Amino acid sequence: MDDFRWPVRVYYEDTDNGGVVYYANYLKFMERARTEWLREKGIEQDALLGQHGVMFAVASAQVDFLKPGRFNQQLLVSVCPQQIRRASAVLEQKVCRLSKSGGYSDVLCCGSIKIVCVDAVNLRPRPFPEIVRREILSDH
Repeated sequence: MDDFRWPVRVYYEDTDNGGVVYYANYLKFMERARTEWLREKGIEQDALLGQHGVMFAVASAQVDFLKPGRFNQQLLVSVCPQQIRRASAVLEQKVCRLSKSGGYSDVLCCGSIKIVCVDAVNLRPRPFPEIVRREILSDH
């Protein structure tokens, strides 16, 4: 995983009554990683809203659940841009179990997430602000 990685620990609230990560929580883990990926690039979403009047929305998510995550495990969530367009981006994301050596072992969940830049008032697509385009293209 050479992409951006964000660590996540599985808390009790993330699991079902069997101690297994509830499937929808993988999407939350991916959302947090995308936010931290942008933050690492100097892009704060509240500043985009205030200064440019735009926000991001998920337009589609194709997710495969491969192996179960469990209570108290440490995970790594990755973000890797695959396709950048004028007002949208497709990001590949993986949720992997962190091994004791600090690397990752099993891929638990992987997904292709399409985000769209939208006008905060009318929710119609708008081009990414130049700062966003420049920073996310640096990964591509």
